[in-house]
Amino acid sequence: MKTYAGIGSRECPPDVCATMSTIARRLDKLGYRLRSGGADGADDAFERGATNKEIFLPWDGFNGRVTDGLTYIVPNFDERYTKQFHPKPDSLGKGAKLLMSRNANQVLGRDLNDPVDFILCWTKDGKASGGTGQAMRIAASRNIPIFNFKNGYDDFAAFMIFNAHQQE
Repeated sequence: MKTYAGIGSRECPPDVCATMSTIARRLDKLGYRLRSGGADGADDAFERGATNKEIFLPWDGFNGRVTDGLTYIVPNFDERYTKQFHPKPDSLGKGAKLLMSRNANQVLGRDLNDPVDFILCWTKDGKASGGTGQAMRIAASRNIPIFNFKNGYDDFAAFMIFNAHQQE
């Protein structure tokens, strides 16, 4: 199954969110499954565009989403990725640790052994910052391509064109 993580800041601009929803619809038609985290902003924009999705929640009821085990999933809490990739893991409270833990699932899947093909995201500074930065650091450690729309869409378009030609 082809998968991607559609993630990003809660402060993602409305025009970028609209583009994210459009891209998610197109990726859906190409057979990709979205993985995201149910947060406002970028996560919600991707989720609105996708029908084939896994939304990893830090806890049941997060942002009004109810766990159903298929689309809305609360993974088993696994702190190892938080400890390895967060710059200050000991400063995090329980809720923040759950949020950071679910970021690993967005990138590596339900059992943390099925990495996404790429990440699409938006961060305020165009870098690996905020909660999205946690997922980006995990992805970078696995050489998973990351496309931050703060820096434009051209690299992602070129990646998709290249991959389409590889499949011909």
